[in-house]
Amino acid sequence: MNRLFGWMLAGCMILLTGCGIEVPPEKAAYIGEWQATTMYLLITRDGSVRYKRIEGGVTTSVEGPLKAFDGDNFEVGVGPMSTTFIVNRPPYLDGETWKMQVDGVPLTKTAE
Repeated sequence: MNRLFGWMLAGCMILLTGCGIEVPPEKAAYIGEWQATTMYLLITRDGSVRYKRIEGGVTTSVEGPLKAFDGDNFEVGVGPMSTTFIVNRPPYLDGETWKMQVDGVPLTKTAE
């Protein structure tokens, strides 16, 4: 019985990893590695997202698939376990540097 449960759990995890979406072409500027002193955000073309933020001595981390865009904001996670990132200012060019503001934090694109 325990083996069956293990195989079922492994199968569910494999299915859940494919629950994300790719970044739509009109949101391609979001793709890349974004950083600030207290925040790190990586969005890949295939819709994988990695986020880390340090605030008030507490570190928050999120890793998961991109679920959807809602205007400029985007949602990350699987099923009911998801997080919405509020994009105060979508990606824009400042001279030759890409910038964006997420959850009130100004970010600079450091890599594609």
